Amino acid sequence: MRTWKELLVRLPLYQSFRAIGYPRMLAFNYTFLISTLCNSRCKTCNIWKQRHNDLTIEEWEKVFTSLGTSPFWVTVSGGEPSLQRHLADMVIAIDRICKPAIINIPTNSLVPERLQVHVARILKETRVPQLIVNLSLDGVGEVHDRVRGAPGNFPRVLENYKYLKNLQKQYKNLAVGFGTVVSTHNIDHIKELFDFIYDLNPDQYVTEIAEQRVELDTVGLPITPNLAQYSEAIDYLLAKMEKRRYHGIGRVSRAFRFQYYQFVKDWLAKKPLLPDFAGFASCEITSWGDVWPSCIKGEKMGNVRQTGYDFGKVWFSPDAQTIRKGIKRQGTSYPLANAFYSSALHHIPTLGKVAWSLI
Repeated sequence: MRTWKELLVRLPLYQSFRAIGYPRMLAFNYTFLISTLCNSRCKTCNIWKQRHNDLTIEEWEKVFTSLGTSPFWVTVSGGEPSLQRHLADMVIAIDRICKPAIINIPTNSLVPERLQVHVARILKETRVPQLIVNLSLDGVGEVHDRVRGAPGNFPRVLENYKYLKNLQKQYKNLAVGFGTVVSTHNIDHIKELFDFIYDLNPDQYVTEIAEQRVELDTVGLPITPNLAQYSEAIDYLLAKMEKRRYHGIGRVSRAFRFQYYQFVKDWLAKKPLLPDFAGFASCEITSWGDVWPSCIKGEKMGNVRQTGYDFGKVWFSPDAQTIRKGIKRQGTSYPLANAFYSSALHHIPTLGKVAWSLI
C-alpha cells in the first residue's frame, strides 16, 4: 500500500529537479481532465462551452502505462466526470496500472444515479487506499442553484450525499466531502453555507477562491472576491474548523487547508508566496491529450497523442523545459488548491506548520 512516508522521501528529489533539472522526475500529483462535457452552467466556469476530440479509454490506459506508479494523488475531473460512460473503467485502470494512494472525484450531483453507479463499481473492483468523492455545493437552496445555473440541483446534492454516506458503511476507504467555490456570486451568503455543511458532518470540506483560469474560460471575468470579503468569510470557516475533530485523510487535509487559506489571503494581498512546483511535482492532462503544468495558464508542454501516449517524452521535452524555466522565473504559486498542496510539501516553513498542527 502506498504511504505518505514513501512520498516524503521523494521530496528532496523534486527539489533538486526544480533547482538543477536532475534527477528527472515524473510528477506525483496528476489531474486528469476526462471531458469538458458538463450539465451545469456555473457563473464561475465556462468549460461547458468547449468541445474536443476526447481521448478514448484505450488511449488513457496507454498514458497510465507510461506514468507507471509515479502518481500518488490523482484527481479525475471535468466538466462533469459522471457524464462519461468510461469514468469507472478509467478509475479502475488508474488503480490497476498506477496504484495511487488517493483518487479524488468531484461531482455536481445533477445526475446522482449515474455517479452512484460509477462509485459503487469503483469501490467493488479496486483496492485504492482512499477514494474521495467531493460534492460541489456553492450555496444553500436557491443560492446554489442560481450560482450553478441548474434549477433543482440542491436537493440532488443532498440525495447524493445521503447515498454515499450510506455506501461508506460498507467501504471504509470511501471519503465523502464537499467543495465550494468562493466567488463574488455567493460571498454574501457564504457563512450560511459553512454552517449548513458543518451540520452535515462531511469527512472533509474544501473551498477554493474563484479565479481566472484558461481551463475554465474565465479569464477577464469579475468572479474573485476582494481581500476584505474573503478574509471575513475564511476566518469564520477557520473558527469552525478549529472546533471540529477530524480523522484519517480528513485530519491531514485540514492541516494543509489551514495553510492554504492563509496562502490565498497572502495572494490577494500580493504578498510573497511559496515557490511553485507546478510542472515539476504536479500537472494536468487534458481530455484532448495536452499536458499542462496547471490549469491556470494552460501552457502546453506537448500532447501525448503526438508522442505515442508516452507522457515522459512530453514531460522532458524542450517545450516543457522552457515552461519550467518560466515557472522558476515567475517564482510563486497560484491559489489552485490541488497544486498548492504539491508546492507546500516542498516549502519547509509551511510543512513545519502542517506538522505542528498534526502534532
